[in-house]
Amino acid sequence: MDRLTAAKVFIDVATTESFTTTAERLEMSRSMVTRYIATMEEWMKTRLLQRTTRKVALTTAGQQCLKEIKLWVEQAEHIAVALQPADRLSGHIRLTTSMSFAHAQLAKAIQPFLVLNPEVSVEIDVRDQVTDLIAERFDLAIRIAMAPDPSLIGKPIAGCDSVMVASPAYLERSPDIRAPSDLSHHQCLGNRSFEQHVWHLTKNNVTESVEVSCRFISNEATVLKAAAIEGAGVAMQPRYLVDEDIQAGRLAVVLKDWMPKSMSVYALYPSREYLLPAVRGLIDHLTQYFDGKRW
Repeated sequence: MDRLTAAKVFIDVATTESFTTTAERLEMSRSMVTRYIATMEEWMKTRLLQRTTRKVALTTAGQQCLKEIKLWVEQAEHIAVALQPADRLSGHIRLTTSMSFAHAQLAKAIQPFLVLNPEVSVEIDVRDQVTDLIAERFDLAIRIAMAPDPSLIGKPIAGCDSVMVASPAYLERSPDIRAPSDLSHHQCLGNRSFEQHVWHLTKNNVTESVEVSCRFISNEATVLKAAAIEGAGVAMQPRYLVDEDIQAGRLAVVLKDWMPKSMSVYALYPSREYLLPAVRGLIDHLTQYFDGKRW
């Protein structure tokens, strides 16, 4: 069997500690994972993994050779990258981003890239929690933050402003909102990704922090937007997600002069070394596609 693939399977099992999970992640049968591990152990002339009914764990020999096997796989991939034609991109890109950004912006931004590069495929994994790119085998992450993860290489590709919104129906039946302190008397929609339901708002270099009451909470911005449109309360939303709803009259801006903290959209990747040309090409495309954009 292919020793390079066997090595990649071994590395993944060492990470997941599960043949079943690795089979799902690498899109192969569990029996095929078992065969690849057997190939590795036959090649190394020693047992690399201990199997029990509950868990798979590295043996002492497995721990000793894991680092070298990872290095060998990286070198093999580096050679493959170096041999690719410079004028033609190819390969499969795995990236992760939030549901809201994937739905509102990223899906349409990637289409021109795929048209121009027919030998490239892109897989988008949607999740809002922080992801270990190396352990999860992602090539790229598109994340919105005030500062990127210092352990990753981060390239800003767009600006991201947020705004407070509510449906016209909610605002019509509720007390006026004239100052940030008024928000404490309203139903606000909470994002579980924030540690506390405190909104920090700035106007003319003056910042106010308001503790808001949230009976409707979600970890996903598109859910909060849908609830706001239905009249559930006031939501803090990224402009890239709600600008169309504001223009269509489904949502209205609250406290227009008071702005939540601005953030940036970053393309994040683990290392400049061994970065596939297709991944670098996608980053360059997104940078150009979003050039000058600030929602």
